[in-house]
Amino acid sequence: MEPRARRAKRPSLLDSRGRLPKRSQEGGHMDKPIGRTRWAIAEGYIPGRSNGPEPQMTSHETACLLNASDRDAQVAITVYFSDRDPAGPYRVTVPARRTRHVRFNDLTDPEPIPRDTDYASVIDSDVPIVVQHTRLDSRQAENALISTIAYTDRE
Repeated sequence: MEPRARRAKRPSLLDSRGRLPKRSQEGGHMDKPIGRTRWAIAEGYIPGRSNGPEPQMTSHETACLLNASDRDAQVAITVYFSDRDPAGPYRVTVPARRTRHVRFNDLTDPEPIPRDTDYASVIDSDVPIVVQHTRLDSRQAENALISTIAYTDRE
């Protein structure tokens, strides 16, 4: 019988008394900000039809925005198409230490996002945020749900 391999010891998040350290009263997170100020979702498509009860089962694209900072995030979304000029910016606010799920289906100002059309988006924020992309495709009774993290470049 071979000897058991030793597991590398992980650094502990606990203090010497076995408790979590107090979090920053200002930011709700440790000292370092989470996220980036510019994100891209290279793939977008809102199906023109859905199957199931609305609004829960309406086919949609969503940008899930996390703002873990102590300041409200002013976010601008620009949408790019293969055959025409970009649309936007669509402006949303994500309150400090909150999350906001923005359905692209619901973006209407300055114009609605067209259905059955490929698009991509760039999301800019004045404070670091984290962006996750989710799609519900309910065109068939067997629904498809996908979720991916958006792309960000090093800042």
